[in-house]
Amino acid sequence: MWLQKEIDLRPRPRGFHLVTDEVLAAMPEVRTVRAGLLHVFIRHTSASLTINENADPTVRQDFEEHFNRAVPENEPWYRHRDEGPDDLPAHIKSSLLGASLGIPVTDGRLNIGLWQGIYLCEHRNHGGARRLVLTLQGEKRKL
Repeated sequence: MWLQKEIDLRPRPRGFHLVTDEVLAAMPEVRTVRAGLLHVFIRHTSASLTINENADPTVRQDFEEHFNRAVPENEPWYRHRDEGPDDLPAHIKSSLLGASLGIPVTDGRLNIGLWQGIYLCEHRNHGGARRLVLTLQGEKRKL
């Protein structure tokens, strides 16, 4: 079985945001898969995806602070400045974290750890809505 959908996530402020529930709501067919893979791809160059801690919001705050220190704005050697001081740093952060996730599906559930969730990593001050491509492949469960 193969299934593909595109979804738009509402605009969010700069930072790291849990979107696991939104992804699953958009792809309820995950529940029908015995063994498979959900591929999640973001169609943007200034936001990214990752999987990490889903319970303590201070983890997401610390991620934002770390990435802002690691990739600061307004560096004099940046040449790409047309869209503001947060644009090139957003591209760098997106490349560091990545544009896609491959998540195993087992017996109708994402096979991630108890304390893991899917993050939308918004690296722009005003990034706007973000589009994800969700591709589910796998063997159907016998119900």
